[in-house]
Amino acid sequence: MADRVEAALDAGSHLLVQAGTGTGKSLGYLVPVMLHAATAEERAVVSTATLALQRQVMTKDAPVAADAVEAVTGVRPSVALLKGWQNYLCRHRLAGGYPDDDADTLFSAGAATTPGRVGEADRGSVGEQIVRLREWAAETATGDRDDLIPGVSDRAWAHVSVSRAECLGPSCPLHEECFPELARAAASQADVVVTNHAMLGIAAAGNVGVLPDYRVLVVDEAHELAGRVRSQGTVSLSAAAVMRVAAAARRGASVVVTELEEAGQRLQLALADLPDGRLADGLPPAGREALVVLDGAARRVLADVRGASRASRDGGTDAGGAALARTAVADLIDTIERMTSDSVRERRDVAWVERPRAGAEPPRLTLAPIDVAAAIADSLLNDRAVVLTSATLALGGGFEPMARALGLTVASDRWDGVDVGTPFDYARQGILYAPTHLPRPGRGICEAVLDELLALTEASGGGMLGLFSSRRAAAEAAEVLRGATDLTVYAQGDDQLSTLVEAFAADEDACLVGTLSLWQGVDVPGRTCRLVIIDRIPFPRPDDPVAQARSEAVAAAGGNGFMSVSATHAALLLAQGAGRLIRRPDDRGVVAVLDPRLRTARYGSFLARSMPALWPTGDRDTVLGALGRLARSGS
Repeated sequence: MADRVEAALDAGSHLLVQAGTGTGKSLGYLVPVMLHAATAEERAVVSTATLALQRQVMTKDAPVAADAVEAVTGVRPSVALLKGWQNYLCRHRLAGGYPDDDADTLFSAGAATTPGRVGEADRGSVGEQIVRLREWAAETATGDRDDLIPGVSDRAWAHVSVSRAECLGPSCPLHEECFPELARAAASQADVVVTNHAMLGIAAAGNVGVLPDYRVLVVDEAHELAGRVRSQGTVSLSAAAVMRVAAAARRGASVVVTELEEAGQRLQLALADLPDGRLADGLPPAGREALVVLDGAARRVLADVRGASRASRDGGTDAGGAALARTAVADLIDTIERMTSDSVRERRDVAWVERPRAGAEPPRLTLAPIDVAAAIADSLLNDRAVVLTSATLALGGGFEPMARALGLTVASDRWDGVDVGTPFDYARQGILYAPTHLPRPGRGICEAVLDELLALTEASGGGMLGLFSSRRAAAEAAEVLRGATDLTVYAQGDDQLSTLVEAFAADEDACLVGTLSLWQGVDVPGRTCRLVIIDRIPFPRPDDPVAQARSEAVAAAGGNGFMSVSATHAALLLAQGAGRLIRRPDDRGVVAVLDPRLRTARYGSFLARSMPALWPTGDRDTVLGALGRLARSGS
């Protein structure tokens, strides 16, 4: 892998590298990247999808690689960590430079969708957490949220952080001590900058200034990049969001927002008349008119807020409140502009209406980009040497599907794919069980599949990770296992996911069942995870607006929409899910896909080739016998 990465950097080309679990791929790219930085003096950006891998690269792998490069060249490459603005503590906000309003009133898609962190209920009140943040602020050198252990809740952190747009910049009295500014200054001088896919998503959306200039890009966990870029390009709007913007403007800048609130109510009425689901041709006239009225009201409020901002340039609370209000209203206007453009009719975006399940929020209008390959190519890939690596890049036995999704075929024809192998002997270490006697999946999970799951789990004596297509199916499986066995069964939703995974890892005969969150990132080596059960092929939902629009776009271009979108999506998830089984050379076990289409459908071979090369069988007795022997032997 290091040889191929080095060659790509020297040629300035693009390389897809599939490197299996346990390969040591972080060192496989860090050593040649750091060597290139030391000799060619070209800055490199390394992006990861998860905080765990980001920490591993910064604290473990990068120092080892830097030691090796320094020993050979006499030059030690410098490494800096760079995250989004709100990941850093704001000294000015902590010192009272912004209004002490509940941060939930801010109009922020990120704040609305960021999941809560582990153990939030056990950390005391928000006030107690902020007191701890004040103490930490006096001793931290980074202000990085992830350096605070134990952490705090999202709500507490929102009281001590601001977005880039909300920052007062040079007019802030504490600008010289600004943590995010210091992080960016360090990144601008570093040879290697370690960041995350969310930052790449911001850059792909056109905000290229979030990263320092660089000539080399390495994307680890590259299979997640397109999804992260699409998430960054997705916007939502509801009457509740408009009311939160109005509240922020009223409190932060003391402006009149009556017209804006009335426009929000008009939007709610327009969306209430629309059915849930995709708007193939965009909003109907009543919806567009409501957005036009809302846009006018928002622009008038923004003008008033800017007037308040000009009157509050002392860096005090008034200036901070005006900055929060200005950002909230400007973000709202940007969202409306996108929704009133011709992007849906021109098939660049897909729009849909949804009603939150809880029913407390009014209907929400959402807009998402259909294709992100061009954005990735234009903003991230063009005129750079790029290495994209993951354990799952060769789908259906080839790199072409992932190359298209990641923009390589758009950026240039100078790309290549290589599978550098794996330290595991999958065919000897594991079995892929794909029975054909079960019925094709319908709605929900059927009795036959539950019976098969029970038989497999009993033969294995536990040690089962169940990956299900829906929360309801996972709950039914947990109920069956708890009623028919004495095994300990953990189900997603019973507790924080990380807590459940930790408990599962500590008991080699326990079971853990859940949905999409468990398909990727769960690393439980050893006997604890000796049986992975997948209830059905994980195709996108038939009513998924983005998948529908992407399939139509492929078909309109003369391609196969099902294979390019639905089958590729399923292949990636199957590869990730099956990859939970073999995590080290002495692991043994079975992956059972309880969906006959894996063996009987024409696309089944494409899916199977995307998975680890386990020994395949459809013989039930063989699998039950193997699981029984594995349970009895304890190895």
